[in-house]
Amino acid sequence: MDFSASSLEFQTATRGVRRCPCEAGPQAHFPVLGRGTLCRATQSLLSEMARSLLKTSPNPVKTKLLHQIGLSLYNTSHGFHEEEVKKKLEQFPGGSVDLQKENNGIGILTLNNPSKMNAFSGVMMLQLLEKVIELENWTEGKGLIVRGAKNTFSSGSDLHAVKALGTPEDGVALCMFMQNTLTRFMRLPLISVALVQGRALGGGAEVTTACDFRLMTTDSEIRFVHKEMGIIPSWGGATRLVEIIGSREALKVLSGALKLDSEKALRIGMVEDILQSSDETECLQEAQEWLQQFIKGPPEVIRALKKSVSSCKELCLEDALQSERDLLGTLWGGPANLEAVARKGKFNK
Repeated sequence: MDFSASSLEFQTATRGVRRCPCEAGPQAHFPVLGRGTLCRATQSLLSEMARSLLKTSPNPVKTKLLHQIGLSLYNTSHGFHEEEVKKKLEQFPGGSVDLQKENNGIGILTLNNPSKMNAFSGVMMLQLLEKVIELENWTEGKGLIVRGAKNTFSSGSDLHAVKALGTPEDGVALCMFMQNTLTRFMRLPLISVALVQGRALGGGAEVTTACDFRLMTTDSEIRFVHKEMGIIPSWGGATRLVEIIGSREALKVLSGALKLDSEKALRIGMVEDILQSSDETECLQEAQEWLQQFIKGPPEVIRALKKSVSSCKELCLEDALQSERDLLGTLWGGPANLEAVARKGKFNK
């Protein structure tokens, strides 16, 4: 198959299939009706097609693909071999990443490794990617809260895994894996909030920056401790931190390994609000109430709004405007729009 195929051919091939083309034999064409499950080999093939199109296609195609597919930053062309990294990470068990999807359209993603302050084991890194993929396919979702179990957020990477993956090659491979995962997380069409209880250190602090918003309890802290470990943020945290608080403040926070308590974090714009309660159950309820004000309305509208804002962050002005136009085309004259127009007309009468 020619990876430089036109965007039309790619969209036709990926619009949905009754069964995996691999099962239909080498002469089969992709059917375009219905939806089904693709085998791993075909998923990999289509992903490579998408990456090739992003490199070779005009910007409008890039804009569309950005929102249609869970694309990663790095692939084999960058020397990144995901399956090899996964095999290494599987060697470091412990903890879990749990996802609960509520009927109100809010997902709750919990980093659960309390015996190690919710540090990411290798298996947890793999599970985080699995949960992101699950959320990419959750069409009823509107919002997401990320938190840690037992009143603490996360202390970053499990040092046992860090020591075992000690070569520069291992470090770069892990960097690319987590940047892939957190970039896909950031592009989710869900409005996300990091609920910071206790401490968010190192990689845990980086995870908070992948969320759209951050909330803290009064006695919590965020601290980028990477300098004290002889490294820099590697999960995309430095890049995202600059976007959140600006380059000057980010340089202070990173080079000073500053401890950001809730008051200081609020003052420099790192967080949106300080919650009243520090109780695990009560502050989660507070966070859900805070998030509710931004996710009222039909899922398709909230998700399109998030996609539109994501486009502004990643695309140039012209492409972002075209993305906004295309997203509007999915809503104008749709059920939510027609209902709102009719309701407004009745109100005026």
